[in-house]
Amino acid sequence: MTIGGMESFAGKLAVLTGGGSGIGRELVRQLAAQGCSVATCDLNPDTIAVTAATAWAAAPPGVQVTSHVCDVSDEAQVQRFRDELLEQHASDHVDLVFSNAGVFGGASFVNGSRQEWERTFAINWWGTYLCARAFLPLLIASGDGVLVNISSVAGFWATAGPGAPPITAYSTSNFVIKGFSEALIEDLRSNAPQVRVVVVMPGVVNTDIAENSRRALGLPGWEQLSDAELLEQIPEIGRAVLIGMGLLTEDFSADDLRQAIPRLKSEFQGKGFLPAQAATIILDGVRSGAWRILVGEDAKMLDEQVRANPEAPFNYDGYAEMFGPLIAQAQAEASGTPQP
Repeated sequence: MTIGGMESFAGKLAVLTGGGSGIGRELVRQLAAQGCSVATCDLNPDTIAVTAATAWAAAPPGVQVTSHVCDVSDEAQVQRFRDELLEQHASDHVDLVFSNAGVFGGASFVNGSRQEWERTFAINWWGTYLCARAFLPLLIASGDGVLVNISSVAGFWATAGPGAPPITAYSTSNFVIKGFSEALIEDLRSNAPQVRVVVVMPGVVNTDIAENSRRALGLPGWEQLSDAELLEQIPEIGRAVLIGMGLLTEDFSADDLRQAIPRLKSEFQGKGFLPAQAATIILDGVRSGAWRILVGEDAKMLDEQVRANPEAPFNYDGYAEMFGPLIAQAQAEASGTPQP
């Protein structure tokens, strides 16, 4: 199902949260390159300034890209962000809003940190909600507005798999974003037909979300974790990939992993499914009028699995068969061996 596409982003004004890195940065860059002015925010003033400066420098004449510092879980800051961008872009409306800011965290509801859990939920869900509240009137004023809410495959697949820590806050917040977006479809049709909503569900994308999230949540860096905590960060599927690529041995220790981290970062740099690819899929989907956008082959595979069998996420015996082709592909890409 599609709901009225958009021929071009040229001449539009887009708002994007979480633009300091990853998919957010690429969305800003690609929007600006296509003639769309962008106001983007992030918690980190340095990274968001780089995003805006580089995107603006490469944009065609007439495009303006501004950077703003904002914690999207704080309504006063979201409203300040809104007021700043309207003034700086001399506008009384916005055409697109991408609620992209998010963190990966909030592990166990049972024995994890309540502070981390609630902070994760607040950034991911309340950030989406508060931006919708702040910007919906401005999207209505555009006459052809699009609200794009970035969820995740964790919004329909609530486990990271066998051997991985639980992801209850992250998953719960993304389920809420997905449900909110779907519920808005009819609400907007009935009460604000000038606006359409899009929900985006990426799978695994090669970004720095893990490290950025730890900083945003005030958690210790990898080098400060205990041996047990460090090993917990690598689920069985991830272990299989790293061992299969020859980056770790089957009986690797925490010390082995610590020593390998710089090499792992270097090895995966620029490989796998990249933010630029994700951003292109998202923008193509928004332009086409799609309301539900799956990003990545793993997202499509998991979506098919859970639709066929809602219990599939918790049937760990089936994970090897499900993920086998994707693991083989990752290993082949890393080794430079083409897949048959």
